[in-house]
Amino acid sequence: MKSLSVNWFIEGSLDFEFKKYQLLAYLQQINHHFNKTKLYPDLNDLIFHYNNLMRFKENKSALQRAFPERLTNADIEAVKLTYEKMVKDDSLMLEIESIISFSLGKMDPALKEGREIYEFVESRLKIEPIGVVPLYPYHGYLLLRNGDERSTEVYEYQVTIFENHDEKYRGINTSFVSSFERNFIYTPEAIRKELIHIRREVPNPAVYHVETDITFPLEQTLLPLAKRSLVKHISTAA
Repeated sequence: MKSLSVNWFIEGSLDFEFKKYQLLAYLQQINHHFNKTKLYPDLNDLIFHYNNLMRFKENKSALQRAFPERLTNADIEAVKLTYEKMVKDDSLMLEIESIISFSLGKMDPALKEGREIYEFVESRLKIEPIGVVPLYPYHGYLLLRNGDERSTEVYEYQVTIFENHDEKYRGINTSFVSSFERNFIYTPEAIRKELIHIRREVPNPAVYHVETDITFPLEQTLLPLAKRSLVKHISTAA
């Protein structure tokens, strides 16, 4: 993937035409993936860069806080020094603002397309519990049926809870367990019984079946959205 560095728009040669070429090459690859309904990791990466540009545009004086997700302390100091040099040069700042304005305008349609694909895939997902849901539904199995694919993919999942100073967040970790051929024998209920029988380390698991009537790219689209939908479903039910 033609990735962009964290502070790509202010590093190296601050030439508008060069930065334009750099951005368009990046977006061309993202649009190519979106055209194939492949969302991840491109959508997250695009959102990250868009938000960074917006923060810089809205609050240039707080550049060191513009990239909290990826910068180390050494990176922050380097970016601060770069900024201090640039802020004294009006022509450089004008060039940066031109780069940012152009970039936001080009990123916006790609973001819109990515979100539309996300919402479409999410609308095609159907999720339901299999068997009795235990009191602790945060550990169990996700059964994933992908459109016309001839198998049901099984993942063990663990919902994790982490928090900052004022909010709690839920994430989910999954590991692949097995595939079961889709037929009249291996129904979701039968798969649940088989899992309990052969994987005794999880004696009373929560089991959820997620399916879609359209076949999507598994790793780049369906599995990430299925995981997000499962977290949302469990959180709402809890």
